[in-house]
Amino acid sequence: MKIIAFGGSPSKKSINKKLATYASGLFENAQVEVLDLNDYEMPLFSVDKEATIGQHSLAKAFLDKIASADLLVVSLAENNGNYSAAFKNTVDWCSRINPKIFQEKTMLLMATSPGARGGASVLEIAKNNFPRFNADIKAVFSLPSFNENFDVEKGEISNVELRNELVKLIADNF
Repeated sequence: MKIIAFGGSPSKKSINKKLATYASGLFENAQVEVLDLNDYEMPLFSVDKEATIGQHSLAKAFLDKIASADLLVVSLAENNGNYSAAFKNTVDWCSRINPKIFQEKTMLLMATSPGARGGASVLEIAKNNFPRFNADIKAVFSLPSFNENFDVEKGEISNVELRNELVKLIADNF
């Protein structure tokens, strides 16, 4: 099984990329490729920009990575209650090439944040929106209070209850 994992944030220290990397490592016998949203940085989407430059090659490359996956592990950053501008821009460029961005791929959808809600707002938006882009969301997980519940040095969820919740979620749904 090939897993494509990424965090929906351009931060070089993205806590969502850390969570996606950790979660993808919980799948047995999987080949994992972790994407960095910075490798897909494109100009701000507009129909005028698209008319000038056409379909962006990085959007095509991102869609090719999605196509290569059996499973997507996505952890979204929450910026002011919504997707990060970088992730939204990637979606905007990709949707002009293929409106079915997630290509019916099975998905573990997650979010984390330093706050106690763990990205609940962005998760709610994505749960409703991603199926329109052909995501097959099998499970959703929120990690609240990242700094208290994730050991960055070990690269794992340190809160035993939350770690067990994620492990069970994966075992029950994938």
